[in-house]
Amino acid sequence: MKILTPTPQTLEVTGLIELGAANAGQVRDAIRAALKPSHTTLNLDLSTVTFLDSSGLGTLISLHKSLRAQNGAVRLIKPAANVSQILELTRLHRVFEIVNS
Repeated sequence: MKILTPTPQTLEVTGLIELGAANAGQVRDAIRAALKPSHTTLNLDLSTVTFLDSSGLGTLISLHKSLRAQNGAVRLIKPAANVSQILELTRLHRVFEIVNS
């Protein structure tokens, strides 16, 4: 996982392979540690995620709450087909901004 700051307002996370019980807490903590008060957008690139479970969904929701507290938003970038399906089944596609292009 790589955490980048392309602009002072944006934090970008790439290189996630799995987001599940085994690593969800570590991912959440690493991203929260990198968040600064100036960040209003968190871009999570989910194009390489092959596994997402309820712990991973919990991490996404937790990060969403953290960004909302800063008047920001979480954007899910190019979620893989299996991840998109889970987001739709749980109706979280209505909570997050999803960017497919």
